[in-house]
Amino acid sequence: MPPERGKVPRFCFRHRRGHTPSMASQQQQAGHVADRLALAVLAIGTVVALATFRDFGLGWDDYAHAEYGDLLVSLYTSGLADRRALSWVNLYEYGGGFDLAAALLAKGLPFGVFETRRLTGAIVGLIGLAIVWRTGRRIGGPLAGLIALVLLATCPLFVGHAFINAKDAPFAVAMALLLLGLVRAFEEYPRPGAATVALLGVGAGLAFGTRILGGFGALYALCALTLIVAIEARRDGLRIAAAACGTFVLRLLPGLVLGYAVMALVWPWGAAEPLNPFRALQYFSRFFEEPWNEMFDGVRTKVTEMPRSYLPTLLALKLPELFGVLAAGGVVAALVGACRSSNTPNRRAMLLLVALAAALPVAIAVAMKPAMYNGIRHFLFVVPPLAVAGGLAGAWLFEALRRRGPLPATIAAAVFVVGVALPVADMMRVHPYEYTSFNRLAGGVRGARDHYMLDYWGLSLKQASQGLAAKIAELGLQKPTGRRWKLAVCGHHRSPQVELGPDFETTWNPKGADFAMMLGEHYCRTLDAPLLVEVRRDGVVYARVYDIGGRSYDTLLTQRGLTPVK
Repeated sequence: MPPERGKVPRFCFRHRRGHTPSMASQQQQAGHVADRLALAVLAIGTVVALATFRDFGLGWDDYAHAEYGDLLVSLYTSGLADRRALSWVNLYEYGGGFDLAAALLAKGLPFGVFETRRLTGAIVGLIGLAIVWRTGRRIGGPLAGLIALVLLATCPLFVGHAFINAKDAPFAVAMALLLLGLVRAFEEYPRPGAATVALLGVGAGLAFGTRILGGFGALYALCALTLIVAIEARRDGLRIAAAACGTFVLRLLPGLVLGYAVMALVWPWGAAEPLNPFRALQYFSRFFEEPWNEMFDGVRTKVTEMPRSYLPTLLALKLPELFGVLAAGGVVAALVGACRSSNTPNRRAMLLLVALAAALPVAIAVAMKPAMYNGIRHFLFVVPPLAVAGGLAGAWLFEALRRRGPLPATIAAAVFVVGVALPVADMMRVHPYEYTSFNRLAGGVRGARDHYMLDYWGLSLKQASQGLAAKIAELGLQKPTGRRWKLAVCGHHRSPQVELGPDFETTWNPKGADFAMMLGEHYCRTLDAPLLVEVRRDGVVYARVYDIGGRSYDTLLTQRGLTPVK
């Protein structure tokens, strides 16, 4: 059967001058090697995840998310009678698929609730790596898939958040799955197969059911569909192009039904009433908390007043250098490829999808200037498509150099190995605070310490709490008669409560406290008291614990009225 609508069969090669069947065989063999290397990367990532997931501490939102997961389990086990999950804090306006999965796993795994949540995050992150590999491979071949996978697997921003972030990391993976479904659908346009339709439906359901920003996926799809219809209308006439578009939409309808069912499962409030997704969109379209200050470019700035440079600057400083360069080149190349008439309409649509997924949310944020805070965690979902774009650019560059001879290709491979080894070394130095990493343009975490937020989620309070318990045992300190130890904490209190147990009470008020536990962020004071514990990574202080018994302090904060990051 001939290829449909001008497409080249997936495993066939175009025969150009000097391109012989033996060369095609060599390319296939190289593809097999790339695939085996990709599987090895995934295996290594799995081993590392299993060895380290218990190292990560609690963040500000962990308790609320864990309770949300339990309430979702109760909703379903009660036959929808226990509806507390549909009004829990403001989390009911987010999907709870991750929290639901973690709560279910916690009932069967031999770990604590929060350890299980970290393991669940690791599993989600590994799934994201596999999705990015398959997306890059489908668009650019095995080498592009391998490079995309390695770029993402060695990206501290993605790896760190995968373990600890119950909202943004699962959303990033869901959006990556939706992108893969869209890429497959437009590759098979106008008649996507059943497997592609199902994949697209699951991706859409998980994306919409995790955050309402899943609507970006619909925007990408609409732009790609407009492009392919415009190309075919010009080539074949409007009637034929419209018929193909209609066939495509009809083929996708079962996927939309499946997607709604998946969304309802992971976000029951979103499906409880037809207008609830729109209510969530309205709720998140404005900043709903009292603005606080964060450090950006060395200046304390209200989160509602961050400059337009916030997101581009932090992307440039947080992504590994090689990742950033290849990703930027890949986005530009994808846009060029989408405009190139020599490419098939299907391929042009696929390339446009990648470029939009990587760049459009950033462009909209720069234009609209919303409240920006917590680094760039809310835009973590652009990192997987950036990795795909980087994989496409890397594969194209390597192939271009390979045609010039073995030496340029060898040099390129060596540069790539060094380029991905550097962020791996950075992650090892700051573990388990990978999400705080900055690249060498920022001077690493040392250079970023006084200019940007590092441990804004307070993960280091776990190690600080463990250090305090060890110090009390080492010094043989006895709990005060008739009361618990009083620990003043500048940061969230759940982590020390979990780590230190019922012998401690935590407070924001340092008066009468025995110890003070302080994050190294700009809003926490440095005290003139005996230092018991100091948590450092790469020469940077992440947290300290002081002995403040018998001393008087009126506040833990550096400024009166300063509200710490949430």
